[in-house]
Amino acid sequence: MEVKDLYRLVRKGEGETLEFKRKVAHPEKIIKEVVAFANTKGGDLLIGVDDSGTIPGVKYADEEIFVLNKALFTLCKPKVQFKYRVIPLDDEGSRAVVHYEIAESKKKPHYALPDLSTDRGKAYVRVLDKSIQASKVVRNILKFSNRKSARVFAIEEEERALLKYLEQHTFITLSEFQKLSKLNKFKASKILVTLVLSNILYIKPSDKEDIFGLVPIVNY
Repeated sequence: MEVKDLYRLVRKGEGETLEFKRKVAHPEKIIKEVVAFANTKGGDLLIGVDDSGTIPGVKYADEEIFVLNKALFTLCKPKVQFKYRVIPLDDEGSRAVVHYEIAESKKKPHYALPDLSTDRGKAYVRVLDKSIQASKVVRNILKFSNRKSARVFAIEEEERALLKYLEQHTFITLSEFQKLSKLNKFKASKILVTLVLSNILYIKPSDKEDIFGLVPIVNY
């Protein structure tokens, strides 16, 4: 990537697949963004770019890379696939931007560990320009989306009631479906996960409560 390509990318602004960081001051926070990219569609992480889109660069790119790579190898569980490059901003190479490319993973969900004292972390997904913590329902969808086997299930009374409800309403939450179906949280979430994996419902993760809706039917 050349400088002109960098400026073109930055002009797009932060979004689902693009994140800016001024520097690697708190690598454990950047790991959250990396994990979210791996759990969603992949993405580009630019070190040396302000949130506003200005590009001051970093003075010591090698140090930034060392600190972040150490965190990537130790605080991501399982490890994520990535590659990086240094983009000099001038002929002298006095300032540069470090471009990390994070691949969408086939081993979802990935977890961000807070530090080396624990192997229990939190999973994140990317929603617009934010990385939000994944709910248990979202984690199950990520986990089972890696499996390619055909999904066969019976449409029972609860599923019929859900589909009828969504024909009249834009979306539903897990708690609303529990009230509608009189099912406990485990059984209700299992139905929602199955319908999302079967491409009947879509899910929009949220840091408050995930929402589910009918996948639009495309007529050719």
